[in-house]
Amino acid sequence: MKVLVIGGGAREHALCRSLSLDPDVTALHCAPGNAGIAEVAELHAVDALDGAAVAELAASLRADLVVVGPEAPLVAGVADAVRERGIPAFGPSAQAAQLEGSKAFAKDVMAAAGVPTARAYVCTTPAEIDEALDAFGAPYVVKDDGLAAGKGVVVTSDLAVAREHALACERVVIEEFLDGPEVSLFAITDGETVLPLSPAQDFKRALDGDEGPNTGGMGAYSPLPWADPKLVDEVMETVLRPTVDELRRRGTPFSGLLYAGLAITSRGVRVIEFNARFGDPETQVVLARLKTPLASVLLNASTGNLAAEPPLRWSDGAAVTVVIASHNYPGTPRTGDVIEGLPEAGASDQAAQKAYVLHAGTARDADGRVVSAGGRVLSVTATGADLATARGRAYELVSRIRLDGSHHRTDIAAKAASS
Repeated sequence: MKVLVIGGGAREHALCRSLSLDPDVTALHCAPGNAGIAEVAELHAVDALDGAAVAELAASLRADLVVVGPEAPLVAGVADAVRERGIPAFGPSAQAAQLEGSKAFAKDVMAAAGVPTARAYVCTTPAEIDEALDAFGAPYVVKDDGLAAGKGVVVTSDLAVAREHALACERVVIEEFLDGPEVSLFAITDGETVLPLSPAQDFKRALDGDEGPNTGGMGAYSPLPWADPKLVDEVMETVLRPTVDELRRRGTPFSGLLYAGLAITSRGVRVIEFNARFGDPETQVVLARLKTPLASVLLNASTGNLAAEPPLRWSDGAAVTVVIASHNYPGTPRTGDVIEGLPEAGASDQAAQKAYVLHAGTARDADGRVVSAGGRVLSVTATGADLATARGRAYELVSRIRLDGSHHRTDIAAKAASS
């Protein structure tokens, strides 16, 4: 199978790493990719938002499967353009991807499907914003209706900060605060069959102790030793299947990766948000534990044959990812700094690695050195028999990497590993 992955972050590196270890994959391509992905896949220059260009590249490569990683190309209809050329694409249509592209649309779908979620108001005027903020009170949860690269949400007890963020959005969703720990649960679906993956937890705040501004994610771990063993079954019945069924009923079936961001509240499970693609950095830890070869699962989802897929197999151990971010992230990041201490990682010995680096915002400079090229630069991922072992391996590798001005959290999975 020839596979083309679209995107250039750590999520795509994780996907490419797993696909490179799949014996069914005979050729692996990525566009545009990054410095780390280049070690396991052939890179191609393409505008990931240009559906015609992506479809043309896939056709020229005679790809058997195209995997669209990021949300923006999905919302732009890139998967549709690939399918129109007769090539299977893993990723929802532009219409179905509105589940992530518009939080108001997602709320409408959840209401129709009876999916438990936070009460919310959709606001477009200052008066509506003030009324909604007053109705819910602090802490305020303010979400940009559209895509915002994981940074469109503000949770604050400061009314002025909440109002400022809301006024900066063209359309904004203001909702009640959900208490309790958060869980990410992915499911692969072909629009009918729904196949859940293993739950993970990520860390959105920039600083230790869940302090500082929201980010795209500073680390993650899986599995969740504290979670109810029945959690996945409950979410399948109350969230994932009803949502997939409702989108199919509307004539916009969802095929691809459905990501449910959940809050385990005192009143039960509630949906915080949906995403239409693999999450970052949760993908890094989920795929690190997946033993089932990935390519056939994604292809079966893309061709409507997911019901034929046997149950997924998982390792008994744990996985932890720690994100190394560039100076000033999540503000405007400093780029172009040389990254030192990266381990040599060839495709041949990847399967045996207990700790490895997945590249996010990286590139090579004129001298061939790997340099920072974005806000989140690296995802250091490790596996182990338990969370404590995986966590120790991840942080040991983090300590060997040098990037001027960089920062990372030191408490990823600490609480779960000690419980």
